[in-house]
Amino acid sequence: MDTEFFLRGLIVGVSIAATVGPIWILTMRRTLEHGFAAGLACGMGAAVADGIYGAVAAFGLGAALALVDALAPWLALAGGAFLIVLGLRTFARRVEPGDPQGGTGVEPTLARGFVTTFLLTMTNPMTILWFAAIFAGLGLAKHHGEFGAGIATVAGVVLGSAAWWVVLCGGAALAHRRVGPGLMRWINRVSGAVLTAFGVAAVAAFPR
Repeated sequence: MDTEFFLRGLIVGVSIAATVGPIWILTMRRTLEHGFAAGLACGMGAAVADGIYGAVAAFGLGAALALVDALAPWLALAGGAFLIVLGLRTFARRVEPGDPQGGTGVEPTLARGFVTTFLLTMTNPMTILWFAAIFAGLGLAKHHGEFGAGIATVAGVVLGSAAWWVVLCGGAALAHRRVGPGLMRWINRVSGAVLTAFGVAAVAAFPR
């Protein structure tokens, strides 16, 4: 594996994952409510989606890039609608006084968290644009199509993104047991309002 390309991929993965947005909010809220594993499942969904988009950028798959560009408005619309639903459900989420984490007492499946963030990341057309811009900035664009360089870069992207989510969820998990019902209620309301706002902005940007 080409160490230089792997390290550059790590930089790309961390840079993309560290961008504050809906995935951050979903992952942090899930960690605060249900703990490290639940939050990390969300983060890994985003990391896998980052790897897929990273592969498209690294191998210069022209047809895939053209398809993403053509579908960008529809992807944004689908992702925005998804965010609105998630935001409203989060805002209205019940907080049971008997549950120290302020949830409903029902643990979400890890697969559900993974799939949710995977789909949200894949329906965000800005992700591929960020990859293209960062790849160009790091000098990776000129190596489009080179198999060894591409594999090393994608591996770095996935591991860099995953490492970021491990650190972020680990930090949030330290506060998991200290979040009571009252605080969790406000976290749900603020998170729900912000997620809904992201969704409305995405839908409003749909070309007419």
